[in-house]
Amino acid sequence: MDELLDILDANSTYTGKTAMKSEAHAKGLFHPTVHIWFYNKNKEMLLQQRGEKKSVFPLLWDVSVAGHIGAGENNEVSAIREIEEEIGIQVSISNLQKIGVFKSMHEHPNGLLDYEFHHTYLCELKTPIEKLVKQESEVEALKLIPLSFFENEIQNSVTAKKYVPHSVKYYKAILEGIKKRL
Repeated sequence: MDELLDILDANSTYTGKTAMKSEAHAKGLFHPTVHIWFYNKNKEMLLQQRGEKKSVFPLLWDVSVAGHIGAGENNEVSAIREIEEEIGIQVSISNLQKIGVFKSMHEHPNGLLDYEFHHTYLCELKTPIEKLVKQESEVEALKLIPLSFFENEIQNSVTAKKYVPHSVKYYKAILEGIKKRL
């Protein structure tokens, strides 16, 4: 779905300009996104398998919930909207714990230039996984995996290929953030 996005400079500063998502991805314009990583008291994290028809990284495992922040939209409001759309639960803004903003630049074989700043949140998952309702057009599957298993997987060059290739710094920040909250 094409949507209007705020355009940022390479330092995450709003430029006052907007562009459609398709234009931002065609020209490599920086734009903001939200990433929400869910975890539970059993030291597990929720992963989402990207939909088969996604234009980039189809069927790879990724962040629990993610999405673009619409032009003029508040980051937390965007996060709440994406959570409801992608996994079907309602979460209060007060449950979101922001851990940072991470720069991400991916140049895909299909020509898509994905230059984003991920506003990244952690949130405790209090709903049983079987009660989550995945967005069929975006999400292939959902699963809970132990933090230690995930950490080992992303450090192994063979098993890491099952996951979206975020930076090591990014993944470490997620794992450290969750561990601090357990």
